Amino acid sequence: MRQTELHLTDEDRAAVDEIRRKGRHHAREVNRAHVLHSLDRGVPEAQIMAVLGLGRTAVWRTRLAYLQGGIDLAVFDLARPGRPRQYGTDDEARVMALACSAPPAGQKRWTLAQLECAARPAALRR
Repeated sequence: MRQTELHLTDEDRAAVDEIRRKGRHHAREVNRAHVLHSLDRGVPEAQIMAVLGLGRTAVWRTRLAYLQGGIDLAVFDLARPGRPRQYGTDDEARVMALACSAPPAGQKRWTLAQLECAARPAALRR
């Protein structure tokens, strides 16, 4: 199997070595750094896959990401948008004001169920 040669710059090589040696990164990032290090040394893909327990596409994607965008794109995941907020800041402020207000008669403090019941009609009145 013919593979594209990959040569890291001295700066990227130092960054990869730091990621590989320090325990401050996610396992996925460390694996990608190991892939880049191995590809830089000329290790065959099959050996990288066997030693690291990765699939062929993981090795290919890491190489392609490095060639397209450098070390940051190859090793680190891009930020994801996540789930959109269900309630806005106005709704949060209303619930906080309700929780800080006096509790229902006969109670020392609000329970979560009481807050939920008290906040629901307010949401329906909008």
